[in-house]
Amino acid sequence: METEKKEKTFEENLTELELIVKELETGSCSLDDAIEKFTNGMKLAKVCGDKLNAATEKVNKILTENGELKDFETPAE
Repeated sequence: METEKKEKTFEENLTELELIVKELETGSCSLDDAIEKFTNGMKLAKVCGDKLNAATEKVNKILTENGELKDFETPAE
């Protein structure tokens, strides 16, 4: 039976990234391990960045009365 892999939330990815950063800051891992952790950290940073960009796009749009997405405009001050 094949199990589906659940996509991690932004918060889960960020927590994992923070742990990697802490491990790398200690300097206690081997060079090969540090490179692997750094690579994983860069992937997680990209995933988090992409999710933040998607969230920003959603926040910058509002629904009009007919259900179409419209760019949000702030009133001029």
